[in-house]
Amino acid sequence: MGIHTYFRSLNELERIYRCPGKFKFEEHSVAAHSWKVVQYAKTLADIEERHGAQIDWKKLYEITSSHDYGEIFIGDIKTPVKHSSVELRNLILQVEEGMVHHFIEEHIPEEFKSIFRNQLREGKDDSVEGLILEVADKLDQVYEAFAEMQRGNTEKEFVKMYRDALVKIKNIPLKCVDYFLAEILTDMVNEETLSPIDIKRITQEALAS
Repeated sequence: MGIHTYFRSLNELERIYRCPGKFKFEEHSVAAHSWKVVQYAKTLADIEERHGAQIDWKKLYEITSSHDYGEIFIGDIKTPVKHSSVELRNLILQVEEGMVHHFIEEHIPEEFKSIFRNQLREGKDDSVEGLILEVADKLDQVYEAFAEMQRGNTEKEFVKMYRDALVKIKNIPLKCVDYFLAEILTDMVNEETLSPIDIKRITQEALAS
């Protein structure tokens, strides 16, 4: 019982793999994804700060590091399924939030419950930190799908994941998004590759949509 239960539960994120059921050259656990999202987010936030934004760094680290904790209870549901309808996405979110709430009520000491409710909440919102989390989360989808396509993985789901994530990112009104599209993405698609997949064309189509 207690916080020990929470600490021990973190091991489960290492055993939950993203994009289940599809051939992948490289597996990515939810734990690894969460770590990368934090790394992306802190750099994206630095870019925002350079353009005058005020960043609540404590909030940013809390919501990015814990944003997928609820997947301990429901697993990784594929993005195309999760976002196939607003109703389904809301239902999944309700189930996830309900199970996190139950976990906190059952295992976390009373003096820490409000802290855990705040830290393990859904962090994506219209605040600059929430928007950065959204970009960072989608950015990891871009990189995971890009790596698979670059190696010649012809699973259509990775093409869709890459395209959909780029479309989502480009519509988020942040300076770090402008920098990503102008600098980082350009470097990505210009990498030499022997892949049969035309990544440049897919990228151009996504940015034009």
